[in-house]
Amino acid sequence: MAGDKTRDQPNASADHWIDIGKPLGRRVCFTVMPEQCGLRLDFFLTGREIGLSRTQVGRVIDEGQVQVNGRPGRAGRKLKTGDAVVIVLPAARPSEVIPESIPLRILYEDASILVVDKPAGLVVHPAPGHPGGTLVNALLHHCRDLSGIGGVLRPGIVHRLDKETSGLLVAAKSDEAHRGLAGQFKRHEVKKTYQALVYGEPKTDSGRIEAAVGRHPTDRKRMSTQSPRGRSAVTLWRVRERFGVAALLEVDIETGRTHQIRVHLTELGYPVVGDRVYGGTGRIRTVGDPSARARMKALDRQALHAWRLAFTHPVTGEKLQFVAPLPEDMAGLCAFLRERGKG
Repeated sequence: MAGDKTRDQPNASADHWIDIGKPLGRRVCFTVMPEQCGLRLDFFLTGREIGLSRTQVGRVIDEGQVQVNGRPGRAGRKLKTGDAVVIVLPAARPSEVIPESIPLRILYEDASILVVDKPAGLVVHPAPGHPGGTLVNALLHHCRDLSGIGGVLRPGIVHRLDKETSGLLVAAKSDEAHRGLAGQFKRHEVKKTYQALVYGEPKTDSGRIEAAVGRHPTDRKRMSTQSPRGRSAVTLWRVRERFGVAALLEVDIETGRTHQIRVHLTELGYPVVGDRVYGGTGRIRTVGDPSARARMKALDRQALHAWRLAFTHPVTGEKLQFVAPLPEDMAGLCAFLRERGKG
């Protein structure tokens, strides 16, 4: 086919990509390897780095855009070694999200990616109750050459931060960058370090928490380590500074489960200051110093900040690392607690 571009993907010598243009979508070809024998077709494709969720994969299969050995595939088909799987990815369509001129603190940007320091209070994605005023609205205004991953023309956000969590977030501006970043996150190759101000005085200087995290068995708005369907989660923490009534921790996560840090630290007995969902408001009653209690209560969000982010550039292969200093609200509270301790 004239004009096609074919290139091998890393660690998948039997796979190749054929760019047949945006209007017709992108066709992706895979060969089933021995270790993949027996997988369902939808599971097999969800595990590939094509930027589609299992739901999106199922929709593409239902639309007849997936073939196995030249014939339409079914989601539940069990694959065999050597099977040829071809999927036509959805062509990008304009996003329904309206671009908005929202200030962004951009720490790095090139043709493929950009890294932003998200302020607390900014929602990442539009959702019920937050149709606008989000990071995606801001990125759509800022970026003109956007990723079409998932069939929607939008900035390729491959990880998220809670609304009240501040700090570093990387977004992809091209399909190639989106696939590369998504693969790094999936393989746990991205290094993410947070700073968290927590209640209490940790008994040790560091620790490791390994407990599965899933939806709370009775409160569907919360996550919990008591979930019968929890997914494995590992959190590493170390004390950066002690204030007596609280401590500033550095936290590394080997996995990226929803609310993982907040759940794990609460289970450990040191909830994040200001966390209204996981014990950060009830614990304030234990702070005996009225001035410290008032200052901690005045923080109107959880004291969690995505401080350091390290990854490999998905196009150039360059090793990148970024650091975002504590925002003013957390830094000010730490300074107050530090001076209080000296007094």
